[in-house]
Amino acid sequence: MFSNYLIGLREGLEASLVVCILIAYLVKTDRRDALKPIWTGIAVAIALAFGFGCALEFGSQELTFQAQEALGGSLSILAVGLVTWMVFWMRRTARHLKSELHGRLDAALAMGTGALVATAFLAVGREGLETALFVWASVHAASDGTPRPLLGVALGLLTAVLLGWLFYRGALRINLAKFFTWTGGMLVVVAAGVLAYGVHDLQEADFLPGLTDKAFDISGTIPPDSWYGTLLKGILNFQPDPTTLQVAVWLLYLIPTLALFLAPTRTKTPTPVRDKV
Repeated sequence: MFSNYLIGLREGLEASLVVCILIAYLVKTDRRDALKPIWTGIAVAIALAFGFGCALEFGSQELTFQAQEALGGSLSILAVGLVTWMVFWMRRTARHLKSELHGRLDAALAMGTGALVATAFLAVGREGLETALFVWASVHAASDGTPRPLLGVALGLLTAVLLGWLFYRGALRINLAKFFTWTGGMLVVVAAGVLAYGVHDLQEADFLPGLTDKAFDISGTIPPDSWYGTLLKGILNFQPDPTTLQVAVWLLYLIPTLALFLAPTRTKTPTPVRDKV
């Protein structure tokens, strides 16, 4: 449940910050007439993300077991790729996000209503589609037959909306760079579990070999139906009897990705200018 809460919080907060920046800029520049097109674009983006999530969930139920596993594994790997790109992109551009959105909004204001709707839709829609895909993959990876994974996502999104509103009202100030660094690092750990789950799905679909080649089996020590087994699965997508391929993929993704993400960014030092004699 915690991992799904983290996904909802992280992804939802990014979308909330985008909305806050757009709305605050229009209010500050006395362009309240443009708020309606912006909210229209946001609403369409949310509806598209929700529809995409429903299509993934209900569409996959009509498939055979092998097709479901193949689809689930493929989408899990795609989701990991997208979320990895997202956390690195946010790490690189978080400081310039505000000025970038302001520039897009200025251009849209000059073009008219349709451009405003499109700007809001594209700004929020990308976040929404990424969230829907990664949430679907993570919920299926951590599914234990209870609504707890979905509840975790919903609580995370609600928290993100509340934080976004507090940011907009000026009632809350935190170091967003540190926040996105810590949550990004934790998302990389969650993504590693989702990736391993996706590999297992592809093995069950006979797309990858090694389904019976277990790296270890500690089901007797950590039963999957125990409270601590459920906790580990919910937080880390832990599996007590993974295949050798799952463990290899998990390590090959997690170690280098986390090392690159947490590595300090290099800042270019300006070259001193010498006075001409």
